[in-house]
Amino acid sequence: MVRMDSLVERFVPQLREALEIGKNAVIRPTGEEIRNVFLSGLGGSGIGGNFVQDFVREELKIPFVVGKSYEIPAFVGAGTLAIASSYSGNTEETLSALDKMLTTGAGVVCVASGGKLIDIAKEKGLDYIKVPDNWPSPRACLGYSIVQQLYILHKLGLISERATESINSAAMLLEVEADDIRKKASMIAEMLHGKTPVIYINDRMEAAAVRLRQQINENAKMLCWHHVIPEMNHNELVGWRTKNDNLAVIILRNKNDHARNQVRIDINKEIIGNYTNTLIEVYSKGSNLVEQMLYFVNLGDWISVYLAELRKVDSIEVKVIDFLKDELARY
Repeated sequence: MVRMDSLVERFVPQLREALEIGKNAVIRPTGEEIRNVFLSGLGGSGIGGNFVQDFVREELKIPFVVGKSYEIPAFVGAGTLAIASSYSGNTEETLSALDKMLTTGAGVVCVASGGKLIDIAKEKGLDYIKVPDNWPSPRACLGYSIVQQLYILHKLGLISERATESINSAAMLLEVEADDIRKKASMIAEMLHGKTPVIYINDRMEAAAVRLRQQINENAKMLCWHHVIPEMNHNELVGWRTKNDNLAVIILRNKNDHARNQVRIDINKEIIGNYTNTLIEVYSKGSNLVEQMLYFVNLGDWISVYLAELRKVDSIEVKVIDFLKDELARY
């Protein structure tokens, strides 16, 4: 039986394989000047889009919107690069969104390991990138999702190679830090065990907090929540007014966070520390945003695996999601 820890161990090789797949992909010009980008994806494929949003924010000169539903925005049309991303190729919300994309005149590209998405791409003559289909857990395939989306943008002239080059340097960083990451993740998991995690991060890196939350949800079978700084200083901070040691706060930080956010976090620590005994600060490693965020991805994945072990739950199974899909199929 495949274990989640064996999949997390393969994250660095996956990144490198994804780079090779992306380099060799053929993506034709859309025939229109691209004025905006829309990506449809759920779960692990959707969070890939959120990472790409963060990675290209300072370089991409046009809007990049991620959709996680059956619908698409009204702006999608001629001049839109529309990406449909689903690891299985059978995500019903993404397939619904794809049907709508095909009626708009948008330039459509698909990313999947197979399934209906690739079948439709072939039938309609769409460009597509096929990733390996031998991974039992779509959420373990984040590297494939991120890298292919970056290459689509690059091959269409929307971004340089800077982000994909940073993926390669991030892989090298994670190799060097592998032992330390696992040791740190194990310690953090021990501190989170038996508590409800609350994750805070600066707004520039929200995707990393979302990823950690989702991994804790699915791998460790736990509820948790996240928020971003500075936005949480305008609402959620007021909710910290009752002592609750069942909550464990983890703050994901970077030495190059905005100076004002650094000050905000320090003040937040003083306030929140009055209401919980568990407050964990974790600083990223890496010389650029991509490296720092992928460091948090790998660290967070290991935290979720160790939490699953502490809770004695199967980190792979998602029976309740399977049940939901079976019930939906009845209607």
